[in-house]
Amino acid sequence: MERTQGFFAALKQEVARGLSPARARRRSDSADLDGPDPESGDGDARAAAGARREGWGRWVRGQLARTPSSVAAAAAGAGAARNDLRLLLGVMGAPLAPVHVCAAEPLPHLSIKDTPIETSSAQYILQQYLAASGGHRLLASVRNSYAMGKVRMVATEFENAGRLVKNRNAARCAEPGRFVLWQMAPEKWYIELAVGGSKVHAGCNGKLVWRHTPWLGSHAAKGPVRPLRRALQGLDPLTAASMFAGARCIGERKVNGEDCFILKLCTDPETLKARTEGLAEIIRHVMFGYFSQRTGLLVHIEDSHLTRIQSTTGGDAVYWETTINSFIEDYRPVDGIMIAHSGRSAVTLFRFGEVAMSHTKTRMEEAWSIEEVAFNVPGLSMDCFIPPTDIKSGSVSETVELPHGGEKNKFGPPPGHRAKVAALEKTDGGDSVERNRSTGDFDFGNSK
Repeated sequence: MERTQGFFAALKQEVARGLSPARARRRSDSADLDGPDPESGDGDARAAAGARREGWGRWVRGQLARTPSSVAAAAAGAGAARNDLRLLLGVMGAPLAPVHVCAAEPLPHLSIKDTPIETSSAQYILQQYLAASGGHRLLASVRNSYAMGKVRMVATEFENAGRLVKNRNAARCAEPGRFVLWQMAPEKWYIELAVGGSKVHAGCNGKLVWRHTPWLGSHAAKGPVRPLRRALQGLDPLTAASMFAGARCIGERKVNGEDCFILKLCTDPETLKARTEGLAEIIRHVMFGYFSQRTGLLVHIEDSHLTRIQSTTGGDAVYWETTINSFIEDYRPVDGIMIAHSGRSAVTLFRFGEVAMSHTKTRMEEAWSIEEVAFNVPGLSMDCFIPPTDIKSGSVSETVELPHGGEKNKFGPPPGHRAKVAALEKTDGGDSVERNRSTGDFDFGNSK
């Protein structure tokens, strides 16, 4: 027992060191911070005083000559960067799969008699996928798992009816970060992701899915319990196979030069209705899985959901289409299970409706790599999946993360949240690896 506790403590310390983001180095302008350096000569006191006054005058004139517009532009740039980061984390940080999945339930038996060819083909493709991933018996023996990795997120372009703005320094402006993911059968998971000085925590105890962000606090997710989409990206083959158990094979396509079968999964109307909240209605959510014909592995996931938001003033509804394309790469065996160790995602937010030619489109990208994976980690308990105690009453749908304003504040938080965000940022952090019951995180170092 002591060896088990020691191993788990060492593992958590290693995660703590890896997840704590480095503080940004601040540069100071000595010319602006330091006072004037008056000349000193061999003349009399009056000449020296005049020189000091002249030096001081030059310094003051230099300060007054600084254009306020440059200062305002710098502040606006910093605000835009924060808003971009909020949108990146809100949409790409911890998205959920479209339907409820229970990996403990066996997959349907492969049957050809009285079964449509699209369904029987999908079942055959999933059987091949499980075999290529390590076999159903080995995958079902996994009681829990742990993965740690790195991410880089960036907003690459914004388009409206009048102009297209591309981020030409996307590679340099990408926000680096790290994440850690814990899973336990059945249907329990917890993720912590830190990017650009902000953290997103999300988890599921098998009955409730919740998320904590600095700008919204802790809230429960609307609708049924659903898996974390990031786990489907090559980290949990059994859950991915169970996700597509009700899918149909709709054809073939090449993905990065690889011939693939395509499985299509549509969310049922009951689930869509359960995820609908107030004026925001989820109209459809479709997921496509691309399985390599050569290896049998899942190499690409595409999902898209369409949301209609009714106007509170009786005007036309606004439609949001969110599309996520994920390419899954670098499969390597870990204890006999094939795990994808890298990948990339492209997210498109398309807003239309209201009046003609008023659409906007925002494109974001993410690249990730897996540094460490472990199965059946000793010492992992149910305490790791306890929801926060300050979850607000009721549930919140994923549409709360969509920017509802115009172009000027398309990424900005509501004004009433500013004081709350500041308070949360002040209290977020700490060096302890103990679980914080109010936020649900493990406090893997300070997030500032």
